[in-house]
Amino acid sequence: MSLRRMPLQINGLTLPSRLIMAPMASAKATEEGLVTDALIGFYRERTEDGALGLVVLEHAYILPRGQAKARQLSIAGEETVEGLNRLVEAIHGSGTPVFAQINYAGSFSDGEDRLSASAVANPRRKEGPVPSEMTKAEITAVTGAFAAAALRAKAAGFDGVEVHAAHGYLLSQFLSPLTNRRGDEYGGALAHRLRLHREVIQAVRQAVGTAYPLALRLGACDDLEGGLMEAEGVEAAAQLAAEGLDLLDISGGISGYIRPGRREPGYYGEITAAIRRRTEVPVILTGGITSGEEAEALLAAGKADLIGVGRPFLKDAHWAKRALEGQVLS
Repeated sequence: MSLRRMPLQINGLTLPSRLIMAPMASAKATEEGLVTDALIGFYRERTEDGALGLVVLEHAYILPRGQAKARQLSIAGEETVEGLNRLVEAIHGSGTPVFAQINYAGSFSDGEDRLSASAVANPRRKEGPVPSEMTKAEITAVTGAFAAAALRAKAAGFDGVEVHAAHGYLLSQFLSPLTNRRGDEYGGALAHRLRLHREVIQAVRQAVGTAYPLALRLGACDDLEGGLMEAEGVEAAAQLAAEGLDLLDISGGISGYIRPGRREPGYYGEITAAIRRRTEVPVILTGGITSGEEAEALLAAGKADLIGVGRPFLKDAHWAKRALEGQVLS
């Protein structure tokens, strides 16, 4: 398997290489979350070489109440579509496919009026008020907002959409035993803690249709005592893949995208390899990968179908081209 020499089909979409630019918040949107020239320039520079197989855009909030940080990108209203389309067209200029990533921050939300699976402080954001436990009406509203955001992504010209269910945001909060203490059908056993994930996937699929690529970024382990363990994360991935996903993007849960005590390239590789054994849905591996050689080795070892890289792009906009050419990269 090779980064460049083996394109991959995702629900009718051809990814020209196995190298993915992972989502990274840039804080380059306006205060209202609209696309800026600076944001367009950021992505144009990193895709103009045509070396990437896919860009998964930084997370965009689906409702103002679910905004994570100031100057985060928005996909919460029809007024966002025009700017998002300009951004998509800039990335498409190099022939690079791009997915929107849609998110609701939950107890990670920037405001004071926070919602979560349960009235439990997020282990990674203990400051501020304890979130309120979501009512079923609020769950239904957020599910509908995910679907509406996905439809806006399609209207803006994105090649697919990725639901963010990692890094301690709302869907992670429903999956993790640390933050989900519910006694209803959304809490308790794994299948119940995945109920919101399934409902979101189904609502998004109904909105965009079966021929539109749908990915999910799953926080497959918490790396915290009492949290989601790897084996349960693998089982969660298998159950969600059966809901009709086209791509699984694996990362951390409540602990975020950095694994405590783990710095080796592809530090989620054991999990992604196990998920590949359980499902036929292609899997993206990210985490600690800094060179083309590392990415090639992880592919050759069967750890994943695609390799996602993030932070190296902050140092070098042309990292992907140099990686595929085999240049030594710092």
